[in-house]
Amino acid sequence: MAHSKPLMKKSSPSDGASEAVASGLRTLDAEASGIAATTAALQGPLGPAFAAAVELMQRAKGRVIVTGLGKSGHVARKIAATLASTGTPAFFVHAAEASHGDLGMITSDDVIIALSWSGEQPEMKNLVNYSKRFAIPMIAVTSNAASPLGEAAEIVLELPKAREACPHNLAPTTSSLMLLALGDCLAIALLEGRGFTSVDFSVLHPGGKLGAMLKYIRDLMHVDQAVPLRPLGTPMSDALFEMTSKGFGCVGIVDARGLLVGIVTDGDLRRHMGPDLMSALVDNVMTKSPKTVGRGTLASEALEMLNSSKVTALMVTDAGRPVGIVHIHDLLRAGVA
Repeated sequence: MAHSKPLMKKSSPSDGASEAVASGLRTLDAEASGIAATTAALQGPLGPAFAAAVELMQRAKGRVIVTGLGKSGHVARKIAATLASTGTPAFFVHAAEASHGDLGMITSDDVIIALSWSGEQPEMKNLVNYSKRFAIPMIAVTSNAASPLGEAAEIVLELPKAREACPHNLAPTTSSLMLLALGDCLAIALLEGRGFTSVDFSVLHPGGKLGAMLKYIRDLMHVDQAVPLRPLGTPMSDALFEMTSKGFGCVGIVDARGLLVGIVTDGDLRRHMGPDLMSALVDNVMTKSPKTVGRGTLASEALEMLNSSKVTALMVTDAGRPVGIVHIHDLLRAGVA
């Protein structure tokens, strides 16, 4: 007699997907709780220490040395990069490599930020001793102010205890995010304290998408004979020829003093379409007081104006006089959009 096998319920792909989404949501919930706890701490007992840490780094004659091990080390490397890119000279030193010669990278003018969730890594000992020997101020970022690292530091940024997103409460997840978030808080507080501007930012970010967005309109605009312009009183037939020949889909209108007083666009043509359009004067068709930008406008700001105004080109003016034109295609070619 044949034995039948028990029926096994197979999980469908949708079941697996829903389980994965549920897991992701639990992770986000756990990590959001960690950020909320950090916010509450910064509004309370962590606040004075945070302010003191920012002041210490602002006063430093040297650089900010960020150090850590394991996952904290990865976070420390990112914090150092964020500090450096926002106007605070900084770099990462691996806490273990410090004992093998990298202590020579740290000078008495520097400030050390040491990241360790437990504050008890023995590999930190030589770096801690070095900071004491040469009176190099140390800021500890940890969840345990009573740890060896916390006890050795001049300033302790004690983060609240939080459960990891890992179901076993072991893999650094929530804790890593909290360390990273506090590092971002320090970097932005220093940025704002130094008055670090978008112009300063552009000096440190000449490449990639950020570099493109921080270019100036003067570097992208068309000038001289390429700018489509016609004076008040011009018949629309002449204005249309200017629009077509210059290829920007618009023509700027200037008064007798050379000031930009209007613009005729493709949209204006559609709104005034009729048998008498070509014989009409630009004065009666143009959009008055058009949006303009200056030579020193950042490309990112110009892109925002184009998008918000739903136009494709902007006249560039200097004291009210047109000196150039920039099209959204210019921004695309430069990598801004």
